[in-house]
Amino acid sequence: MQIAPTESQKRELLRLARKTISEGCTRSLPPKPLPEEDLADFFLQQAASFVTLQKREELRGCIGSTQAYRTLLDDVIHNAFASAFRDPRFPPVTESELTDIKIEVSVLTPKERMDIADEKDLLQQLNPGIDGLLIRNPQYSATFLPQVWQQLPNARQFLAHLKSKAGMTPGLWPDDMECFRYQCVKFKERRNSQGGH
Repeated sequence: MQIAPTESQKRELLRLARKTISEGCTRSLPPKPLPEEDLADFFLQQAASFVTLQKREELRGCIGSTQAYRTLLDDVIHNAFASAFRDPRFPPVTESELTDIKIEVSVLTPKERMDIADEKDLLQQLNPGIDGLLIRNPQYSATFLPQVWQQLPNARQFLAHLKSKAGMTPGLWPDDMECFRYQCVKFKERRNSQGGH
């Protein structure tokens, strides 16, 4: 990310994510892109993002991109729609749930390839609480955002769950496994300040 978000830009991304989801409940269609001439450079930079939905402190959907390939604004809008309606772990969000759902947006820094010899080396290089991690090879791929450290504060535990998410057996570590770290700027709705909206 070249440009860090201001508070008003964070609010705008959260507002657009919510608008996307509430319109998706009635229209079932992903949103149309906004005219670019009206937008600040921050929204037009190519960046990867994740949109996480929580309902009464429980995960309700989470979809994102690990590669920056479209504008941040488009990425957030598409991921908001996908996390609400296309996360295979959950049924689509319904209109009656909207007031109980809290939205969090994570904007990722560019991925940094890690030079590692093996799984033990990876564990030593990880920065708990800071690094998001993407592991991949032709057979397996999975990522955890930095926020996952809140549930899995131990690096060994963090990696074990990530391998499980990728469909790997516990003792497996293929020679061709690539690892990338990234950080993120995350911000979420403060629902109480929106008058229960």
